[in-house]
Amino acid sequence: MIAHRPPTIRAWRPPVPGIAEVFHAHFTDHAYPAHTHDTWDLMILDDGAVDFGLDRRRHAAADLSAVLLLPPGVRHDGRTVTAAGFRKRVLYLDTTVLPERLTGRAVDAPILADPLLRHRIHQLHHAVGHPGEALEAESRLLLVAERLRFHLDAFRHRTPGREAHRLAVELRELLDARVRAGLSIREAADVLHSHPTHLIRCFTRTYGLPPHAYLTGKRIELARRLLLSGQRPADVATSVGFHDQAHLNRHFTRHVGTTPARYARGVTSRMSNEGVIIPDIGHRSSLG
Repeated sequence: MIAHRPPTIRAWRPPVPGIAEVFHAHFTDHAYPAHTHDTWDLMILDDGAVDFGLDRRRHAAADLSAVLLLPPGVRHDGRTVTAAGFRKRVLYLDTTVLPERLTGRAVDAPILADPLLRHRIHQLHHAVGHPGEALEAESRLLLVAERLRFHLDAFRHRTPGREAHRLAVELRELLDARVRAGLSIREAADVLHSHPTHLIRCFTRTYGLPPHAYLTGKRIELARRLLLSGQRPADVATSVGFHDQAHLNRHFTRHVGTTPARYARGVTSRMSNEGVIIPDIGHRSSLG
């Protein structure tokens, strides 16, 4: 007989409009009773298999590259299939992300075999799992919603045309002016009279990286200057727009190859013959 193992659960509400809850769980022998949600239930499996009923039809999901989408207001249940159970990550999305009118299509085909969508949802989970990544999370949610509309509504995004460079330059100017305070994609789209996802594509096509990555790079650049001037990493983090020192540490290490504290300690100032302070950098990464 297999001993009962309690589930491992993590749940939180991120500061991202449209996401009512994030839910990560590992169940070994759990069975959900029939119930409904007011939100869209967007789920990916990381391990195992699950059997679920949706509006009087049963479905089996074991493909880790697929996506499960359960619509609001429709009865469903769920249960483990094997003794190992399953691990899942769920985003509960409100109807500002997907309209309720798409419910019927979701009931007809709740399992979406789409590795690209699955990857985008994984990226979104990563973004909402770290405080301070509001711009990235918003951008990734917009792209996920667009891809879901592709399945449910035959939606097609507009390919950037001649206006791409102009919109990208204007968005870059907005980001440069708001390095510390930050800027949401929806705010930028309102200012530039463009659709948010179209704006993301125009920027990425022009500069080779999405807006959130560009903004992070600008903040790292500013942080390096402040650290070289002698400011403490804890003070630098919030002054350049990061959520806290841990947020700065994570991005700084990825960009520069060392932590902010070690970067600052590696600077040995020596006086030249003219009395000018010359910083001697002990370590720089190839990305510097």
